[in-house]
Amino acid sequence: MRLPVLLCVLVSLCAAPGPVAGADRSCSDLRQFYTGKGFTSERVPQTEISGEHLRMCPQGPTCCTSAMEEDLAGLSTKETEGLIREAGRSLQAVFNGLHRSFDMYFTELHGRSERSLQEVLSPLGPLYSQNSRLYGDLYTDLRQYYRGSALNLDENLSEFWSRLLERTFKASASTDVSLSEDYLECVAKQQETLRPFGDVPRDMKAKVIRAFVTARSFVQGLLVSTDVVRKVSQVSLSPECERALMKLLYCPHCRGMASAKPCSSYCANVMKGCLANQADLNPEWQNLIDTMIQVASSFSTEPSLDVVLSSIPVRIYEAVHYLQENMDTFTAKVYQTCGTPGEPGTGSPTPHEQKKKSGSLTASEYKPSPTAGLRLEMQVSDLSSKLREMRQYWIQLSLALCGKLAPGGNSQDKCWNGITKARYLPEVMGDGLANQINNPEVELDITKPDMTIRQQIMQLKIMSNRLKNALDGNDVDFQDASDDISGSGSGMCVGGQCPRSRPGLYAYSPDNNRVRGAAAFQTGFCSLLLLLPVTLLLLLQR
Repeated sequence: MRLPVLLCVLVSLCAAPGPVAGADRSCSDLRQFYTGKGFTSERVPQTEISGEHLRMCPQGPTCCTSAMEEDLAGLSTKETEGLIREAGRSLQAVFNGLHRSFDMYFTELHGRSERSLQEVLSPLGPLYSQNSRLYGDLYTDLRQYYRGSALNLDENLSEFWSRLLERTFKASASTDVSLSEDYLECVAKQQETLRPFGDVPRDMKAKVIRAFVTARSFVQGLLVSTDVVRKVSQVSLSPECERALMKLLYCPHCRGMASAKPCSSYCANVMKGCLANQADLNPEWQNLIDTMIQVASSFSTEPSLDVVLSSIPVRIYEAVHYLQENMDTFTAKVYQTCGTPGEPGTGSPTPHEQKKKSGSLTASEYKPSPTAGLRLEMQVSDLSSKLREMRQYWIQLSLALCGKLAPGGNSQDKCWNGITKARYLPEVMGDGLANQINNPEVELDITKPDMTIRQQIMQLKIMSNRLKNALDGNDVDFQDASDDISGSGSGMCVGGQCPRSRPGLYAYSPDNNRVRGAAAFQTGFCSLLLLLPVTLLLLLQR
C-alpha cells in the first residue's frame, strides 16, 4: 500500500514546475540577457525549470517563465516593427530626395524661362512693356498647375492667346479708331477660326500641356509612393506573427541555445508569413515604378522638357511676329466678321506700326545651352537608377529583415530550426498572402487580407493610371482614374467613395437565375399549402 503512494508522490514532484532533477543549470546568462533588454531580473529563476508552461517555445528545461515568454514575445514584435519602420523611413527619404531634386530642377527651369521674357519680347516695344502682367500671369498659372492647383491648362492657354490677340490688334490699330470691349471680344473669338498666330498656339499648347502634365504627375507619383510606404510601414504585425517571431528570435535563449542562430530558410518562412500582405503590394508597386521610369525618360524625349519650357518666350515672340506680318489680311477678315470699328477711319494698322523684325530669333532656331541638356540627362539618369533600386522593395523586405534580426544562420546543420539546433527541412514559401496557405511557421487566413494594405494597393493602381495618361498628355483627375478600376474586385472604398449598389450574394448570373427560380417555386408551393385547408373546409360544408 505504501509503495503506490510513494510512487504517486514522486510522479507529482517530477511534474511540478521547479528545479529539474539532476540538472540545476544556472540561469545567470539568461538573466543578464533579459535585463539587458530592459526587463527586471526578479522574474528570472535561479536555475532551470521544467517548460510545460511554455506556449510559444518548445517545451523542455528552460529559464523562461510564462511572464518572461510574454515579455520577450512582445519585444520581438516591437523590434521587428521598428526595423520595418526604419526601412520605410529610409525608402521615404530616397523618395523625398528625388522629389526635392526634380522639383528644384523644374522650378529653376521655369524661373529661367520666365526671366528670359524681357530679353526675348522687349523688341515688341509697348506690346510687351504695357502687357507684362499678361505674360507674367501665364507663368503664374503654369507654376500653380505644377504645384497641384485645379487649373485647366487647355482653357488657360486659350485664354492667354485670346487676350494677347486683343492687345496685339489694339496696338496695331490707328490711334483715331475707338475699339470697344465688345469689339475686342469679337476679335479675340477669331483666335481659333482665323489662326492669326499661325500654328504656334496649337503646337505650343500641345507641348506645354504634355510637359506640365507629366512633370506634375511625376511629382505626385513620388508623393503617393512616399505616402504608401509610410502607411504600410505602420501596419501592426498579427498575433500569429508575434508567436512566430518569439519562437524565431528568443526561444533559443529560453532553451539554453543562445549561441544558435536561426536557420536562414526558417527565418525566411517566418518573415514571408509576417509580411505576406505587404508582399502583395509588389505587382502594383512594380507597375508604378516602371511607369514612373517611363515618365522620367519622356522628359528627355524630343521635344525635351528643357527645350519646351525654355522656348516659351521665343514661341510667343514668333506668334506675335507672324501676326504683325499678316495684320492686313487678318484685319480684313475681322472686319468681315465683326464689322468695321466706329468712326472715324477704317481701323487698319498704319505702316509705321507694323514693325518687321526681320533679324529676330525664331523657335526653330532656338537651342538650349549644352549644359542644360547635360543636366537634364543626368537628372533623368539619376531618377531612373534610384527608382529601379526600389522596384523589388516589398519582396526583398523579408530577406533584409532576416539579415538584421537573424544574421549568421547560414550553417544549415548547426542553426536554430524552431525546435533545436539542426537542419531546417521545410521548403521556403513564395511571396504574398496566397502563397502562405502551407506556411509551417505562421498561421494565416488567406481569405482575410489586411484592409489598410488593400487600400494602398488601390492607390498605387490609381497613380499608375494617372501617369500612363500623362504620357499621352492627358490630365485625368484622381476620381476619374479610380472609376476605371473600381470594379477590380477588391471590395475597397477609395477616398470615401463606395459603390452605391450592394453586391449580390452570388457572383455569376446563372446561379442568380437558379436562385430566383427556386424562390419562385417556393413561393408558389407555399401559396398552394395555404389554399388547401380552405378548399377542404368548403368540401366538408357541402
